[in-house]
Amino acid sequence: MISKSLLKQIKSLEQRKFRKESALFVAEGGKTVQDLIDTGIEVKNIIATDEWLKTHKLNTTAEITVVNDDDMKKASFLRTPQGVLAIFKQPSHEIDYTLPERELCLALDNVQDPGNMGTIIRIADWFGIENIYCSNGSVDIYNPKTVQATMGAIGRVKIHYTNLPELIERLKEKTPVYGTFLDGEDIYSSKLNERGIIVMGNEGNGISDECGRLIKERLLIPNYPKERSTSESLNVSVATAIVCSEFRRRVK
Repeated sequence: MISKSLLKQIKSLEQRKFRKESALFVAEGGKTVQDLIDTGIEVKNIIATDEWLKTHKLNTTAEITVVNDDDMKKASFLRTPQGVLAIFKQPSHEIDYTLPERELCLALDNVQDPGNMGTIIRIADWFGIENIYCSNGSVDIYNPKTVQATMGAIGRVKIHYTNLPELIERLKEKTPVYGTFLDGEDIYSSKLNERGIIVMGNEGNGISDECGRLIKERLLIPNYPKERSTSESLNVSVATAIVCSEFRRRVK
């Protein structure tokens, strides 16, 4: 049975304020919880139903609180609870502002949708991008919807919140700074580098003017055929996948 105090703590972590104060976050589902445990993130509490435990096992020595289906429904943030939920300690990563001078990184300029943020983190993980810089106005990566969308990738990709224009201005002059624009150069014919930073913009407004003026390489994901009328733009997570794929296809 779940205690009232633990249930209250779990529900409070739906709000950014309490996640920030406690430095905790919630993850749900066997694969996501196990992936986060495997990455070494400290787990504080694990809650699971007896039914789930009969057919699953978590590779951890952490204590598990066994609850019934009704209690799991009360604790879960999902419409259909997956039988297991855990509270984790938010990992702390020191910001290295020089990383784009040596490796390929992503920068997210005010991305607002939790699902988009989580999907982008998962995409970065897939394409071997280990660091993402987020503007301070971007959605919290520990939002339960974001955590769910990462499918455990949040434990392998380091996320840094910072002032993006200041970050870009601090980079060495020869560090490539890419961004996607509707008036950019076709990405499939552009010269791409194995290091640098790729800036992806807000869902509705794209890349901000502050960041836009600092971008050296303006890239376009062209529609096909070019003369055909299409949607105005791509979803930011879809665009990120296309861009990362093209970089990794040509730059190993």
